[in-house]
Amino acid sequence: MKGGKYKRNFCRISDDVRIAKGVQIFGFVNLYGCSIGENTKIGAFVEIQKNAKIGRNVKISSHSFICEGVTIEDEVFVGHGVKFINDKFPKAAVAGRIINDADWKVVPTFVRKGASIGTNATIMCGTEIGRGAIVGAGAVVTKDVKAKTIVIGNPARVLKK
Repeated sequence: MKGGKYKRNFCRISDDVRIAKGVQIFGFVNLYGCSIGENTKIGAFVEIQKNAKIGRNVKISSHSFICEGVTIEDEVFVGHGVKFINDKFPKAAVAGRIINDADWKVVPTFVRKGASIGTNATIMCGTEIGRGAIVGAGAVVTKDVKAKTIVIGNPARVLKK
């Protein structure tokens, strides 16, 4: 694992995480099986799961959750408490047993270069947030957001192009 300025104290960073140069990671972070691009900042109380890809010069604010299947391109801002979802029909059990990886399919989500996602937004799986788009605080993104578009509300609707 190569990386920049971060302390492993109060962090759980598995050996399979790829961390590029200049990355800053603050306390109480959980990272496993993901890749983090150069000069990215990851705030406190963030979890990034396996197979998530984070680009260069990304800022992920505290208390955010980035699950498997999420790709965040370069220069994206992720506000406090942003949550991504990767399963359209989540379940705990099937036929009386706890589900495992074979029982469900990850639905990918993409956040394109230069997009910004406001505090406490929820991003449903299978969506794409376009290049330079802005998702307002508290918005619930249920469908694609076009490039250079601002969306707000629940469900998210276009405020301005």
